[in-house]
Amino acid sequence: MRGDAARTEIVRPRSAAEAVSAYGQRPELLPLAGGTDVMVGWNAGLGNGRPMLDLSRIREWTRIVVGPGGVRIGALVTHSRIQEHAKVAARLPLLVAACAEVGGVAIQNRGTLAGNVANASPAGDTFPPLAVYEAVVLAVSPSGRRAVPLAAIFAGVKKTTLQPAELIEAIEVKWPARRPARQMFRKIGTRAAQALSKVVAAGLLWTRRDGRVDELRFAIGSVAPTVRRLHRVEDLVRGERLTRGLLERAEALVAEEIAPIDDVRSTAAYRRHVAGALLRQFLTG
Repeated sequence: MRGDAARTEIVRPRSAAEAVSAYGQRPELLPLAGGTDVMVGWNAGLGNGRPMLDLSRIREWTRIVVGPGGVRIGALVTHSRIQEHAKVAARLPLLVAACAEVGGVAIQNRGTLAGNVANASPAGDTFPPLAVYEAVVLAVSPSGRRAVPLAAIFAGVKKTTLQPAELIEAIEVKWPARRPARQMFRKIGTRAAQALSKVVAAGLLWTRRDGRVDELRFAIGSVAPTVRRLHRVEDLVRGERLTRGLLERAEALVAEEIAPIDDVRSTAAYRRHVAGALLRQFLTG
């Protein structure tokens, strides 16, 4: 069964205010940004009978706004535009690297960062970088606006904590206050391009003059219902030297912080092994 275009109602607001009003009055509308996730389901007939809210005409949500403290990425900004933005590339290289791994070029040209967040796939390539950069999701509804930390936006597989009348209007990311001593983005997939992640990870590491860890941020995806920031591992190594014994303890702790599953792409055992190996590889440089 395929999508029934002839019977699909499409509401096309021309401004953010119109979109918020329309969605507030009709929360059954299905928000449509780039459509790279929505249209897969629609083409299979899963969206038949559900009206769509086409957000593509909202110009104010297509902007990347750079400030002294960070960047605000509008809900309709694509992965390609993020890669092309010089300031974002210089200050948030892990996010740019992740955007370059989302599907192929055609998907990157259509798919939006906010749309991926709303889709809430456990395998979202951009989620580990957004987690270590401590991004904030800006949601808007007829009741007003609220800022939701990325860690609080995901409620499970394909589920978010957005309220029925809320739309994502932007994602904000602060510039890291200091240049990290080490940083990493890694995606493990079946092939080099256009593959869903078996494991995807991002890390930032700051060290002290004496070589001890000042701060570690490490996040990993495709190993739990939502992206996981490994706070217990971060706490373990803070203020410590990265000795062999500490690395072994950190790697063992990874397995306690994740909950991988067997699926068509990989096995839980493989994901658990790779997650620990990626952390060790990152910490040892």
